[in-house]
Amino acid sequence: MLFNSTEFLFFFPIVLLAYLAMPKKARIPWLLLASYFFYGCWNYKYLALILFTTAVTYVVGLLLGKAKSSRGKKWILGVGIVSNFLVLVFFKYLDFLFVNLSRLLQLVHVNPVANPFDFLLPVGISFFTFQAVGYAIDVYRGDIPAEKNFLQYALFVSFFPQLVAGPIERSKNLLGQIKELREKRLWDKDGLISGLGMMLWGLFMKMVIADRVAIFVDEVYANAYAAGTVERIAAAIGFSFQIYADFAGYSAVAIGAARMLGIHLMENFNTPCFAMSIAEFWRRWHISLSTWFRDYVYIPLGGNRKGRLRKYVNLMITFLLSGFWHGAAWKFILWGGLHGVYQIVGELTTPIRKKVNSFLEVNENTFGHKLAKMAGTFALVAFALIFFRADSSRLALDYIVGMFTKWNPWVLFDDSLYGWGLNHFEVSILALGLLVLLAVSIARSKKGMDLGQYLLTQNMLFRFAVLLFLALMILVFGEYGVDFDSNKFIYFDF
Repeated sequence: MLFNSTEFLFFFPIVLLAYLAMPKKARIPWLLLASYFFYGCWNYKYLALILFTTAVTYVVGLLLGKAKSSRGKKWILGVGIVSNFLVLVFFKYLDFLFVNLSRLLQLVHVNPVANPFDFLLPVGISFFTFQAVGYAIDVYRGDIPAEKNFLQYALFVSFFPQLVAGPIERSKNLLGQIKELREKRLWDKDGLISGLGMMLWGLFMKMVIADRVAIFVDEVYANAYAAGTVERIAAAIGFSFQIYADFAGYSAVAIGAARMLGIHLMENFNTPCFAMSIAEFWRRWHISLSTWFRDYVYIPLGGNRKGRLRKYVNLMITFLLSGFWHGAAWKFILWGGLHGVYQIVGELTTPIRKKVNSFLEVNENTFGHKLAKMAGTFALVAFALIFFRADSSRLALDYIVGMFTKWNPWVLFDDSLYGWGLNHFEVSILALGLLVLLAVSIARSKKGMDLGQYLLTQNMLFRFAVLLFLALMILVFGEYGVDFDSNKFIYFDF
């Protein structure tokens, strides 16, 4: 069930109205039922996976709460993590492992081995697995007590707004709020207005911006052999906006829907387009995942506490794993590794760049200098995303070579760019959408609050105007309808 589908348009109001009207003791069972129904709409058979993950980590949490010895706790945690990751490997990475094993066997002239299993990748398996494993680690560390109420814990793992594409919630935040639902006052006008604003904003980003620019990007990548330097650069830039508007759009809808239900999810994006370094970019982009890897991988590996060389090794391991988390393909590993290299090179060259700026008397606090750093960071991110978007690492390299060898600057002046899926009118609508995105991002940066929170600081007329504008833009200029193959959210594949 897509957020931008007719089914969800009926599903969510029914869930919300019933939730607000029912007795307090029925709230958690109702949300749990709604969450399982939501996931079951994708493939009801895979509900067993959520139940397995939930049951294993629930029992692990209880056993950790009762274990006396440190060694016993480590064994319990290890069994819980391995059993969950084995399921993840089976469904997501088994084919990758068989393919690469076959390639190795062919090198020594041994017959390749085919993967005997052929399963559809369960939607959101990486997200709910990481969320549940994070809970088990938190209990092991003593950060939270083990949850004894199975229904409350099951809702924590399967809460439908963020189930299939995050944010990857922490037990301290989400589980703590779930435990308070039986006593919480839910008829909150501010929460409903703020949540509705976030949902509309997320759908605006997805349907007006992401799905529109996707038409151009998909056309260029599908016909890269005919695309020159300009088209390839434009598509690389376009995909950067597409994936941001798509994923941040999903997160905004998830945060808004949860807010209307009285639950506050963590922030997942904080104007990453304004980042002035790759390190800062990862503090602003997919925050729930980057902090998960920081807290459960990078810091346990030693972080930056064991010298510079070990720090860089830990960074590379973390980013390679992050890339592999995104998908079972070498292109994702290269994408993650490239970001690790970016950070290491950036840190190593910082003293040199400061000396050069000092010698040239460059004022690093000026708007122009900061804008240049933002542009440089964006260029690095967009370049790395070529590996993310291309169908394979080899095609990504071919794409990059063409960016620097198939010069065709004349297409900027002969209107041939409009032959790649978007006409003049569609490009104008896309430009308007990007201007709105920029304006909201600037307001977010200046005010320190998301659009939903910002609406609460304004009068009722302003709120109504913003909500009406977003709704009309979605209805009139959103990409949907009989002749449009509505795109699922990009991160559903991870």
